[in-house]
Amino acid sequence: MASAPDTVTTPTHRIAVIFPGQGAQAVNMTAELAEIYPQIQDTFAEASKALGEDLWAICQNEEQLNQTQYTQPALLTASIAIWRILQDKLNKAPLYLAGHSLGEYSALCAAGVISLTDAVQLVHKRGKLMQEAVADIDTAMAAVLGLEDNRVETLCEQATEHVDGAVVGAANFNSPGQVVISGNAAGVTAVIDKVQNTGKKAIPLKVSVPSHCALMEPASQALAEELAAIKFDQANIPVIQNRHARIETSVQSIKQALTEQLSEPVLWSKTMQELADKQINILIECGSGNVLSNLAKRQTQPIASYPIDKPARMEKLMEVLS
Repeated sequence: MASAPDTVTTPTHRIAVIFPGQGAQAVNMTAELAEIYPQIQDTFAEASKALGEDLWAICQNEEQLNQTQYTQPALLTASIAIWRILQDKLNKAPLYLAGHSLGEYSALCAAGVISLTDAVQLVHKRGKLMQEAVADIDTAMAAVLGLEDNRVETLCEQATEHVDGAVVGAANFNSPGQVVISGNAAGVTAVIDKVQNTGKKAIPLKVSVPSHCALMEPASQALAEELAAIKFDQANIPVIQNRHARIETSVQSIKQALTEQLSEPVLWSKTMQELADKQINILIECGSGNVLSNLAKRQTQPIASYPIDKPARMEKLMEVLS
């Protein structure tokens, strides 16, 4: 009697797409995709019209690109351009979206909550508000490596209490053992010294503004006024937002989370855990670079993550999904 043929069970792909919020220097990587996919230039043309400036040309000018009012719309546009390519390739929509810091705006745009035109104009204004909030302040950010989250928070509290004029707090909880701190130079320097005294590392970051800290509260208040004037729709794909690492269900709560996000920490580790709890087994990093894919490897429950900012990386993802 012949034996039954072996059956091959195709694994079920439970996909989430994540959008980066940093990597200005990496925006030019989309040039490789632009040679193949017209969506890149088409999306940048749409964004340039909304901005009233040639955003693609700005991306080729490092000095301009490093100004946060241009960095933010450039990164968002690159992410949405790649998202549009991805949409044409996926058989079905991802189950969830999430974005790190600025990437949250890309996620909401991809989910249909906000139009590209409004998103580009909004993050351009957001960048200006952030610059204005710290125009006369010596600011800094640093990545703390190897310490528990609560230990970093304690060091920030100690610096704020005991160092004259210090303003510093945890800005990004990126992965276990990696927390970014943000504030004025006095506060961040004090925490760096304290971290080094523990034998761990604190690496200063080259940034133009100190995101997700108390110094951004004036910008956060002004951003709320900008958000109030923009039409938001219900998401057609659920978006896990940074503020509470949860899906906000109403337009009002989505806007409130965006407002608070500017001066409160990004809960990225919790966001990744939320996706793991929802049985997500493939992450697609939709934007410039592979920062979030590298962070995905360091989570408590790692999820396979695939950046798609280059043609070869896009092809690799398609092989995985086939």
